Amino acid sequence: MRTENQKINLPILESKRISLFIKREDRIHPFISGNKYRKLKYNTQKAISEKFDTLLTFGGAYSNHIAATACAAQENGLQSVGIIRGEELALKWRDNPTLATAAGMGMKLKFVPRSIYKNKHTAEFSAYLKSEYNNFYLLPEGGTNDLAVKGCEEILTEGDKDFDIICSSVGTGGTIAGIINATEPEQKVFGFPALKGDFLKEDIRKFVNKDNWELQTDYHFGGYAKVSIELIDFINDFKRSTQVPLDPVYTAKMLFGILDMVNKDSFEPGTKILAIHTGGLQGITGMNSKLKKKNLPLINL
Repeated sequence: MRTENQKINLPILESKRISLFIKREDRIHPFISGNKYRKLKYNTQKAISEKFDTLLTFGGAYSNHIAATACAAQENGLQSVGIIRGEELALKWRDNPTLATAAGMGMKLKFVPRSIYKNKHTAEFSAYLKSEYNNFYLLPEGGTNDLAVKGCEEILTEGDKDFDIICSSVGTGGTIAGIINATEPEQKVFGFPALKGDFLKEDIRKFVNKDNWELQTDYHFGGYAKVSIELIDFINDFKRSTQVPLDPVYTAKMLFGILDMVNKDSFEPGTKILAIHTGGLQGITGMNSKLKKKNLPLINL
């Protein structure tokens, strides 16, 4: 599966003599979007080859990974279970577009209190899952493991060797790890975390043996799933100017950061940048429902 690179034409890029392309991974599949397709590819194959009948994973109310796992299971004749953070959602999940979509694809939703969810990796909780759901293939929250990284190594192709800098948003670190592993020695990788802090470096180092990368930690907009009017305006302006939709949790923050760095002359004139669009557009509807309740501007669909 290959996706095209779309050249972005904006006045700031022309004035600074920077070439920016976006790899449209968001177009890789109608429902299993972007990096989730890559992360699930080899995991699903392993689940089938080892005779598991169910994919079980974890996520929050608007998780791209939850929606993608439900679809991947349905397409491959498997069952799916989603362990969802927040017991308060049990009575209102039908009003949540992500969870309703996952359930519509056959996923069984299990809502647990946050106090329990944060201890989901304990032996006690694992024993409970095994007694409740039996023959399942376990996918971690966010989907990052060795097979996910292997899938993400296929994001870059032979034609991407000409780029000087590769940019990716960062959630759990699996996508950028795969990208780093696939780069040429002279290429540099910039990661834009959606979370506060620098702790992701250690998670990424578990999967890579190169040092041609760094994290840009100034563009999280307050942390995971946090947005501002400034970011919403950026998303809408970017789509109007380029016809490229951006998700508010990951890709929009990355593009905002790239263009801010361009404006601050962080790149040499003539630099060729490739930004990876990791999908996640299904989350816009849910984000808009939250924005509407706060009387904030909406993201244009």
